[in-house]
Amino acid sequence: MNLRIIKSGVLDTVQDQGRYGWQHIGINASGAMDRFSAELANALVGNDSAQPVLEMHFPAASLFFEQPSLIAICGANFSAVLNGEPVPCYQPILVNKYSILQFERLNQGARAYLAIEGGMNIGKWLNSYSTHLKAGAGGHAGRPLSTDDEIRLNSSVDWQSYLERNEFRVLPWRASDFWEKEPVDEIYILPGREFSGLTELSQLSLTGKTFTLTPQSDRMGYRLLGDPLEMQNREEMISTAVTFGTIQLLPNGQLTILMADHQTTGGYPRIAHVISAHHSRLAQLSPAEKLRFRITDYSMAEVLYRRQQQHLHQIRYACQLKLEWFIHAGH
Repeated sequence: MNLRIIKSGVLDTVQDQGRYGWQHIGINASGAMDRFSAELANALVGNDSAQPVLEMHFPAASLFFEQPSLIAICGANFSAVLNGEPVPCYQPILVNKYSILQFERLNQGARAYLAIEGGMNIGKWLNSYSTHLKAGAGGHAGRPLSTDDEIRLNSSVDWQSYLERNEFRVLPWRASDFWEKEPVDEIYILPGREFSGLTELSQLSLTGKTFTLTPQSDRMGYRLLGDPLEMQNREEMISTAVTFGTIQLLPNGQLTILMADHQTTGGYPRIAHVISAHHSRLAQLSPAEKLRFRITDYSMAEVLYRRQQQHLHQIRYACQLKLEWFIHAGH
């Protein structure tokens, strides 16, 4: 049985945690923009973190389930409805066959993630399920999902008997996406190789000023608008390695942040890097939203990453126990 796209969205793709080990030959990692939310969605339905999910932007696709399924939606809130009835994010939902999942309006965030128990029957390209849009490979035919596309599902459970004649059933446990003890509005960054080459005023402006995300932002990179920054010396650079979260200074003094589909090398000054634990916060920003940077150190970046991973581990373990109890209890 399949999941069928009955109306395509603006940019819905199959993604996982990324494609690693190929950057030396020019193939970037790709993967989910918000890997934290993708992992949460998989944990809620009992999948391991390597299973593929659907990454959706608003307006998102309308989906038709040809078999009973257990699903979870995490990340952005797109006002999901099943057969016209609102359903929550960050909570597992049993969906009956012939049900339609739609998304009515954008409430918060930029990208939503749909995980389905058992995962999707999709072949890997270079050890990853992720869609690589530039190469036209991976995911579903290497492209965004279109109307009438079908994805075969790999469910390991017959969920029909657990639905109790309902069109859907929201299971009684929920995951929280709040893992930081004191949530803040800033994006934490580490100084880059060329940070010291900034003028003193530009170094102060990087963390003292507000930047705005421009419409020229996508999965490849975010363009920011703010007070222009300057290097002390304008020297041409040799193209060097870059990664998800690298902040580059463009010739016009504006900044760009490399995202999931970034190129593997770049020739602009790498003035900073967004810490891994804040990639998810960054990924949920939309054009016209404002952001501020705060410089931190490697010790704090590691502490925050460990805290985030511990949160995921606890949720994964708790959801697995609750799901096993639910299945064996038979109700």
